[in-house]
Amino acid sequence: MANSNNSTGQDLGTALISRNGSPSSLEDFWGAWQLNRQILQNSGEAFLFAGQANFTWSDSHLLYHESGLVTAPDRKALQAERTYFWRQQAGGKIDVLFDDNRYFHTFSAAEPCAEHMCGDDHYVVNYVFDHWPSWESTWQVKGPRKDYKMISLYQRA
Repeated sequence: MANSNNSTGQDLGTALISRNGSPSSLEDFWGAWQLNRQILQNSGEAFLFAGQANFTWSDSHLLYHESGLVTAPDRKALQAERTYFWRQQAGGKIDVLFDDNRYFHTFSAAEPCAEHMCGDDHYVVNYVFDHWPSWESTWQVKGPRKDYKMISLYQRA
C-alpha cells in the first residue's frame, strides 16, 4: 500500500474517495458489515441468514469471515460461518479464494459478474454497488445437486 495507512492498514485516501461512488480496492471493504441473506430454493422454501461479515487484514489480502444464524422454513435455527480470502489484482479486480486457497471467482465494481463451476453445478454472481457503502451479491446456482438463488445484503456495522 503506497498511500498513508492508519493503524488498521486501511488506505485513508482511497477509502474517502471510493465511499462516494463504488469500491475500488480491498481497503474499501475492510471492517465489519451487517449481513442479511435470503436463500430461495427452487421448491419455494426460503432460508434466512442474519449475522456479520468481517474483513480483516492478513498480510496484503483480506480475510473475509461471516458468522450468524440460518433460520430454516420450519423455524429451526443453526449457527453458520464461512471464510474466504480476498486478494487485490490490477485494475480494481478482486480475486476471491476459498479458505484452502482454491480459486473461486474474480470481480470488480466495473465487472461485477462472475461464474464458478463446482462439478456440474453452475454458480453465477452479480455484485451491486449502486448504494455504496451498502452493497449486495446475488448468486444463482443451478445444477443436478443445487437449484437456488441467494441474495446477500451488506451494510456497515
